[in-house]
Amino acid sequence: MRGPHTVHASCVAYDGKAALLLGASGSGKSALALQMMALGCDLVADDRVVLTARDGVLVASCPETIVGLIEARGIGILNAANVPDAVVQVAVNLDTREKDRLPEARFVTYCDLRTPLIHRGVGDHFAPAIVQLLKAGWSNR
Repeated sequence: MRGPHTVHASCVAYDGKAALLLGASGSGKSALALQMMALGCDLVADDRVVLTARDGVLVASCPETIVGLIEARGIGILNAANVPDAVVQVAVNLDTREKDRLPEARFVTYCDLRTPLIHRGVGDHFAPAIVQLLKAGWSNR
């Protein structure tokens, strides 16, 4: 499917480069998005993300009805500065814990485009590491 395609996810971006946060309800998508926003990322979308293939890249955007809104579990729906769209650099699967210290490359396909996929990391460095990945990329890929 080339798109647009709506997925149950959250998405944040740093300088136009996005992380698509995937997982079941309650897996921590919004919590991770909020952590990354505290580290300088902008909200693209929370809860639902529209994915589209555009000029050979995967672009994430927000359904009109939830622009600028993010859920903070136990607090409520919060307003947030947002960007209209961003190019997805990585997808993060919060339903699976990473077991390897240096995992092999994994990918997921949306809109006929392959996107790097990482699993939930362990430790306080996870959110900052994803932000750093958006800033500077991988050194070995």
